[in-house]
Formats: sequence, C-alpha cells, structure tokens
Amino acid sequence: MAEITYSLNPYLTVSDAAKAIDFYQAAFDAKELTRMPFEDGKRLMHAELTFNGSVLMLADEFPEMCGNDAAVRAPTAESPAGVAIVLHYTDAGQVDDVYGRALKAGCTSIMAPDNMFWGARFAGVRCPFGHRWMLNAPLPQNG
Repeated sequence: MAEITYSLNPYLTVSDAAKAIDFYQAAFDAKELTRMPFEDGKRLMHAELTFNGSVLMLADEFPEMCGNDAAVRAPTAESPAGVAIVLHYTDAGQVDDVYGRALKAGCTSIMAPDNMFWGARFAGVRCPFGHRWMLNAPLPQNG
C-alpha cells in the first residue's frame, strides 16, 4: 500500500456520508480507512478515505451542533461547494478511465478529458454530493 499523506487533507461535509463513501469507492476507487458513527446511528461524525495515497476526511452535516456556521453545511445543487478536490494521476490514460467510471457511477461532467496547455490531461466532474472533482495527469514528454 502507498504511504498515506496527512500533510494537508480536505474535509468534506456531505448529506449522507455513508452513501458518499460507497459512491466515492465506485467512482474514484477510494479505500475506506475509518468510519465513526454518531450516537443517533444514522449519521457519521467522521470518516477517512484514501485516494492515490492521500487522505480525504468527511462527515455528515450536524446543523444542531454548528449553529449558523454555513461552512459546515453540505453543498446542494442550489449552493455548490466553493472549492474542488484534485486527484492527481501518473498516467494520462487514468484521467479518461476515472472520468468514465465517475460518470457511470453518477457524476455529471464539468469538462471532458482534454490535453491542456500546461502539459496535462485534465477533466472535471461534479459528484451527486455537490463537490467538484478535477482529474489531472502529466502528458508524456516528447523527445
């Protein structure tokens, strides 16, 4: 298994974290590390997934504990997340593969895979939980 990186980790708030974990496993081949159920037995207060050796943390929203802090609310179609998660790959073909798998799992396309001026294969999708995902891999160098 690849070394896990904890130097900087996104922490997503979602509606139905258990369902999001299943979705991210299907769409992005995430691996579950940790799942901490909340005392109500319905929500998750914390979970950790690995993607390519990095960790993403997530939890259900808990408006009853966070007051008016909108920063801890799950994004919606009307109010999508203001940040994106970037998944880096080593091979440009992986971008196309993951993009196709993500659409099949239920993501919507933001940008189909394309070769970009900065020397990368790049694509973007939005997951059903309101988060944007960018897929990026270096293009092979000529010569």
